[in-house]
Amino acid sequence: MKITALLVCLAAGLASAATPDSLLALRCGRLLDVESGDLINNAVILTAGGKITDVGAGLAIPAGAQVVELPEATCLPGLIDVHVHLTIDPAKQGYESVSVSVPRETVTGVKSARLTLLAGFTTVRNVGADGFSDVALRDGIVAGDIDGPRMFVSGPALGITGGHCDNNLLAPEFHYKDFAVADGPWAARAKVREVIKYGADLIKICASGGVMSKGDQPGTPQYTLEEMQAIVDEAHKLGRKVAAHAHGTQSIKDAIRAGIDSVEHSSLIDDEGIALAKQHGTFLVFDIYNDDFILQEGAKNGMLPESIEKERNLGKLQRASFRRAMLAGTRMAFGTDGGVYPNGDNAKQFATMVEYGMKPMDAIRCATIHAADLLGHAQDLGVIRKGAFADVVAVAGDPRADVKLFQDMKFVMKDGRVYKNAWAK
Repeated sequence: MKITALLVCLAAGLASAATPDSLLALRCGRLLDVESGDLINNAVILTAGGKITDVGAGLAIPAGAQVVELPEATCLPGLIDVHVHLTIDPAKQGYESVSVSVPRETVTGVKSARLTLLAGFTTVRNVGADGFSDVALRDGIVAGDIDGPRMFVSGPALGITGGHCDNNLLAPEFHYKDFAVADGPWAARAKVREVIKYGADLIKICASGGVMSKGDQPGTPQYTLEEMQAIVDEAHKLGRKVAAHAHGTQSIKDAIRAGIDSVEHSSLIDDEGIALAKQHGTFLVFDIYNDDFILQEGAKNGMLPESIEKERNLGKLQRASFRRAMLAGTRMAFGTDGGVYPNGDNAKQFATMVEYGMKPMDAIRCATIHAADLLGHAQDLGVIRKGAFADVVAVAGDPRADVKLFQDMKFVMKDGRVYKNAWAK
């Protein structure tokens, strides 16, 4: 283990200096089986090589294994957030955002990555970052240079000229257009190829207007059905999934018909859109916590008055849409729009999901097995089973009774390495 990494781990309360290749045993007071919803008492999780090698109640611990005792803990799989922006600083919004360079965004991402990991989110999907700063962040984590969650990244998000994924804050004489702006089906295909060339794991597009952008409305369509069909065809051909920012009713339905894998925000989805999502198996991702943060903190963080007004008009409608889509049985994954609010506070959304009608266990599944399914990793993420990644988190108590326990994450392991252990002596 590198000295710098060891110091970080010790500062986070690491119980042992075992490397991911070492044989390690977690002895949990309780283990939450997220698939069945049952608690397993006196569970043992064995890990080696960054993977889970065995799990079970009262499992025998092999000789030579290093043991981490968690008798007060409820262990469960590492959490997953499928909609974050680790390189965005929520305190630099509106016109102040244009002063932030790509290198500075990357530094912000280093801080956000560590906070997100220590909050128990061992995997994230980063959907939109300038200058491929998220690619650099992902690669730095993989190389062991910095601590952070496992990242699936999109690079810059594709959008139309003047749309939500363009930058409309500069005067015309600057002649500025965002890197990933692409108008028309063939230009959009070319841009898909380009962002994949520079390291994107998935494609993010802006199908409708948005809240944080200047001069557009969340409900208005931007990319056409034809453009989205071209993007999806090109991305899927190259083995990449597509996430679509879509607040507006028509844009949501066009995105689903185009074959988009997940619709982000989904604020103004109607009954036809819900039926289409069920028919196509499309994941819906509702970021319903950050409305509170925007309305409380947006003005002091430099958000444009029009953005705050758009959120004021949209937030309650989005939460109502979440409840209708949830009751209808659509596929949902946990996504928060981290970066609009401070990264590391991701777990606050669990309570909002429960407040608007979701059962606690279903909210937990959204952030484990369902999110893993969206990522294409249902076998090795979001579960604690033999062969899965050794991502384990723990809280003190039963999160099925109180999801706010996730806001006080006590233990975090990723890839078989312990990054946080509040119970360590």
